[in-house]
Amino acid sequence: MITFIGTGLLGSNFVKAMLQKKQEVNVWNRTPEKAKALEQYGARAFGSIAEAVKGATRIHLTLPDDKIVDEILELAGPHLAAGAIIIDHSTTSTAGASQRTQQWKERGFIYLHAPVFMGPPNALDSTGFMLVSGDQEVIKKVEPALAAMTGKLLNLGSENNRAAGVKLLGNSFLLFLTAGLSDTLALAQAMNIPTSELSALFDQWNPGAMMPARLKRMLAADYDNPSWELQMARKDSRLMMEEAAHADKHLAAIPAIAAEMDRWIDKGQANKDWTVIASDNI
Repeated sequence: MITFIGTGLLGSNFVKAMLQKKQEVNVWNRTPEKAKALEQYGARAFGSIAEAVKGATRIHLTLPDDKIVDEILELAGPHLAAGAIIIDHSTTSTAGASQRTQQWKERGFIYLHAPVFMGPPNALDSTGFMLVSGDQEVIKKVEPALAAMTGKLLNLGSENNRAAGVKLLGNSFLLFLTAGLSDTLALAQAMNIPTSELSALFDQWNPGAMMPARLKRMLAADYDNPSWELQMARKDSRLMMEEAAHADKHLAAIPAIAAEMDRWIDKGQANKDWTVIASDNI
């Protein structure tokens, strides 16, 4: 028996996918209506978390943060069946993942953190990426069940908080990507360039393909043979900010990047490759 706790957009689609695979699933949510809505697909919804987890061998969680994960597990704890495995797909802190692993081990249960790079459509289609780390014997035991939930299960090793950390790294890149696209759209409007032309550009030119090589260059600290000098990149950022200012458009990311460039130019690095701005973090 499986119990799924947290049936928002992601959790509800995980549940639907499990039901499509003919698995029996109990569901519970802090907003009961969200759990109740899954009964039409074959789930058993409970108003009481005690009843929802009763007899379950595997408990899955998709919850907002550490505080709520801890609160919900405390409610469920006294009612967990002996040997039950808790699998948490929530995005949490590294400290929280470590603490819960140890805490629930001391209470006689297995807690495994398995966050995901998956949106609701991925959860329904069992595609995307799921991360896991920790006790390798535990992972081996649950790997078939987790692999069935995702397109790719990434085992990140024995540190029980490594998956939590890598999840935050991935999400940080997504935040910067969205902020960058927001600035790009603002600049397009400022320069009266239709968004259709921007889409056409990225259909032909994929800057994301440069990312692995750019990261390797940065990790190699190769700043003395620039492909884009810092001073020239700073000039381009000035042009971007001027275009936006002329059209009274707000930029979220470029001004902060320009300020960091100025800091490194003041250090005498103007003729270095512009990736030198990352050198303190390598």
